Amino acid sequence: MEVTTTPIKSVVIVGGGTAGWMTAAALSHHFRQMPVSITLVESSQLGTIGVGEATIPTLRRFYQRLGLTDIDVLKATNATCKLGIEFKNWRTPGSSFIHPFGLFGQQINQIPFHHYWQKLRQLGDPTDLADYSLGINLARHNKFCLTNPNPTSELHIFDWALHFDASLFAELMRNYALAQGVAHIDAKIEQVQLQPQTGAIELLQLDNQQQLTGDLFIDCSGFKALLMEDALQTGYEDWSQWLFCDKAVALQTTQEGSLNPRTVSTAHQAGWQRTIPLQHRQGNGHVYCSRYISDDEATATLLQNVSGTPLHQPRQFSFVPGRRKKAWNKNCIAVGLSSGFLEPLESTSIALVETAIEKIILSFPTPHYRQQQVDRFNEVTMLEYERVRDFIILHYKANQRTDSQMWLDCQQMAVPELLAEKIRIFKSSGEIVRYPWEIFGADSWLAVFNGLGVLPERYHPKVDQIPVAQLQQQLASMRQQISSLVQAVPEHEQFLTRFCGFSREKVSA
Repeated sequence: MEVTTTPIKSVVIVGGGTAGWMTAAALSHHFRQMPVSITLVESSQLGTIGVGEATIPTLRRFYQRLGLTDIDVLKATNATCKLGIEFKNWRTPGSSFIHPFGLFGQQINQIPFHHYWQKLRQLGDPTDLADYSLGINLARHNKFCLTNPNPTSELHIFDWALHFDASLFAELMRNYALAQGVAHIDAKIEQVQLQPQTGAIELLQLDNQQQLTGDLFIDCSGFKALLMEDALQTGYEDWSQWLFCDKAVALQTTQEGSLNPRTVSTAHQAGWQRTIPLQHRQGNGHVYCSRYISDDEATATLLQNVSGTPLHQPRQFSFVPGRRKKAWNKNCIAVGLSSGFLEPLESTSIALVETAIEKIILSFPTPHYRQQQVDRFNEVTMLEYERVRDFIILHYKANQRTDSQMWLDCQQMAVPELLAEKIRIFKSSGEIVRYPWEIFGADSWLAVFNGLGVLPERYHPKVDQIPVAQLQQQLASMRQQISSLVQAVPEHEQFLTRFCGFSREKVSA
C-alpha cells in the first residue's frame, strides 16, 4: 500500500506570546538549512494571558539549544533563579515542604536512597528527608550558585529553573526568530477557510485584506484555539472531575521582599496562591474553584495575602482543565493553551510548550510528514498531559486538611487508575513506578509523597544488609556534606548582583 507523504514548504504560526514566539524561534533554527518559510501572524490589538512566570529546568535546555546562555536570559527577562516550589498549608494548615529540582541523598548498592532513610525513620530517627537534598537546603537558606557540570557525588546534584517576565522572554524569542528570517504579520484573523475535500485548513483571511496560505498551521492562539477548535472542531477532554480549580485572579506587585530562589504555593480554603519573585516586581495569583468561593471572595483573599503595592487591577480568567482530543488534527498542530491547560501548580504550561515544539522538530527530520507521525504525536501528547495531570492530582488527593469542604472533597475523589496504582505501590513497598513520557522524575514524586505524609509501609529488603550503626554514620556524613556545600554558596541576591547587575536601588527607582 502506498504511504501518502505531505510536503512542507510553508509554516504559519497563529498567535504570538510566549508559545508563538518560542515555536517560531525553535522552528526557524531547525529549518534553517531547509527550504521552509515560517510566518507568524498576531494582532497587537489582542493581549496575551502572560501569567506564566515560573518554569521548570527543561526551559534552560530549550534556550541553550538556540545558543543562549543562562546569564543571557536572566539579564534579558529580569529573572530570578528557582530551585523548586515550597508548598505551604497543603498537608495541613501550618505545614510546609519543598519540591526541589534535584535528588535526595545518595544511592547505596543501586538501591534508591529513600529506602535507607525509611529504615532509620522506622527505627525512630526523626531526621527530615529534606535534610538530604542540596536543592532544598539551598532554597531554605536563600542561597544560589550555578550547577557543577561534572559533580563528583549525587549529593552535589541539583537543578534549577527561572522565574521570569513572560512578555520579556517572548520578546527575546521574537527577536531571535525575526533575525532568523521569520516573517511577521500584525493582523487579526477574520475567517479560517477549510479545504472542501479534506477539511484541512486552506487559508486565513486577515483583516488587512491579505489571504495567508500554508502547508502546516500551528495554533498558538491561546484559550480561543481559533484553528484547532473554532475551525476544526477537534473537541476537548474535560478533567474537572479531578482538578476542581476553574478560575484564577492574577496581580503584579512591587518587589519589596527578599528574592527567594523558589516559588511559594500557599493553600487557601478553596484553592491556592502562588508568589513568584522577579528582579523588578512580584507575580501573585490565586487559583481557585468557583464552586466553593465567589470571585469577589477569591480576589479579597489574594489582596489580603500579597506583599508590595499592586501595579494594576486584579485580572480574572476562567479555564477548563483538560486537553484537546487531538494535538495534531489534519494540517494543524496546537501548541500551548490551544492544546490544553493544567493549572500552574507545578509550572508546567511552558514545559508543555517545549515538549510540543520538540515533538514537532522530531516529526520533521525532513520537510515532509506522514499520518504515522501525526498519530504518534497525538499519542505522546496525550500521555504527557495525563502524566502531568496525575502528578498535580496527587497534591490534592493526598492532602490531610479538614478545615474546608474543597479539601475534604479532594481526599474523597476517585483518581485515574494509573495514579491509584502508583500510590498503592509506593505505600506498600516504597517503589516509585515510572511511566513513559513523564516530565517529573522519581525524586519529584518522592518530594510530594513525603511532603504530604504518604509514607511506605516497607523498604527494600537489601537495605538490611548494612548494619544500622554503619547506615547511621553514612547518612550523617551525607547531611554534613550538604551542610558544608550550602555554607560555601553565596546568597541568591549576591549571585544576581554579580552576574545580572541587580540592585535594590534600581528596583525602588
